[in-house]
Amino acid sequence: MTTDTDTTGTPPPPAAESRSWLRDRSELGVCVLLLALGILVLTDALTMDVDIAQRGPVGPRTVPVVVGAGLLLIAALLAVDVLRGGRGQAEGGEDIDLSEPADWRTVLLLAGVFLGAAVLIEPLGFPVAGALLFWGAAYALGSRHLDRDPLIAAVLSLVTYVLFDNLLGVPLPGGPLMGVL
Repeated sequence: MTTDTDTTGTPPPPAAESRSWLRDRSELGVCVLLLALGILVLTDALTMDVDIAQRGPVGPRTVPVVVGAGLLLIAALLAVDVLRGGRGQAEGGEDIDLSEPADWRTVLLLAGVFLGAAVLIEPLGFPVAGALLFWGAAYALGSRHLDRDPLIAAVLSLVTYVLFDNLLGVPLPGGPLMGVL
């Protein structure tokens, strides 16, 4: 019987073993996320009030229940696969160096841009908040064309607003531009 030892011949401490075990099975985090999402979808679907909308055997609860059950099933199957030693394989064309640390500046900038757009969408409307979202995301991801990017973001935001509001019938807050658009 062999045991893991370091260069001094002493076994690693129990905390290091558990961290190593979790690091080797990091896909279990995805399983937990899928499980939580499945429980959320099923809870929401089963507590939905559908008496008015029910017009047959297939009602508004059917698709959310199927999706929630599918999420639970996938979480369980993935957990079993990971615990049996299965690991996801990197794609052939994947160019991510996993030895490099995460770029937290970009992640935090993107999170700030999304939160800012969520806060500003009601008072300023989608066209302005969307333009700030598109420009901020481009800036956070590395584009430094300060003369071109805001113009592209404004056009993209206006086109998105018109498509959703007029063609798809999905009302988006127009904000101060409501009378103009």
